Amino acid sequence: MNVLGQLATVVAGVVLAVMLLSLNYWRALLFLFPARVRVEPDAPGDQMELPSELTGLAEQLQALGFLPLGSHEEKPPLARATLSYDFAHPAERVFATLHLSPKGAPRLYFLTPLAPEGFVITAGYRRAAFELPGRYRSGGLEQVPPERLFRAHLKRLEGLSPTGDFTWEGRVETGRSWYRGLGQKELRRQNLPGLLWTVAALAIVVSAFLGGRAR
Repeated sequence: MNVLGQLATVVAGVVLAVMLLSLNYWRALLFLFPARVRVEPDAPGDQMELPSELTGLAEQLQALGFLPLGSHEEKPPLARATLSYDFAHPAERVFATLHLSPKGAPRLYFLTPLAPEGFVITAGYRRAAFELPGRYRSGGLEQVPPERLFRAHLKRLEGLSPTGDFTWEGRVETGRSWYRGLGQKELRRQNLPGLLWTVAALAIVVSAFLGGRAR
């Protein structure tokens, strides 16, 4: 292979590596440092301004007895923050959270803290099932209405011990607790592919650099 051909191969490899890094580096950071996700309050319930894409879901939640609490931000390291809109059904001991996916699709999930430490999460979108017996249940049901998703969440709470402060402050603290505690196991499982792609991208860069020096 001539020098121009070798150079083109190296450049192509580096470009590929940069693309892989841009798509996956933040997922690798989430895998390595899940507790560094910042959860901060944004606006109280009476000042919460939902995007138009979420107003229909919010109305359905309120028809089920959920009360608006407020909004909060979740900010992973070196990634954009996600703004979430929170509701609570204190009688059933359930939080409901609305947010937009990275592609702008409306999303809903229900969340209940467990005593002494644990969580049940039921999402209305694709979320791989994950369970630690008696302490943690997480999964998703795609394309189901909020009422059916709520019933499914309540059923998954059977035999467990719900707890928590179902206020805006309590919701923010629940989010922080999830990232500090058992949520780390699920986050690492979700973001393992991002870590592997990041390692592969770095290996491509090192290989291209060493290969160029060897020539």
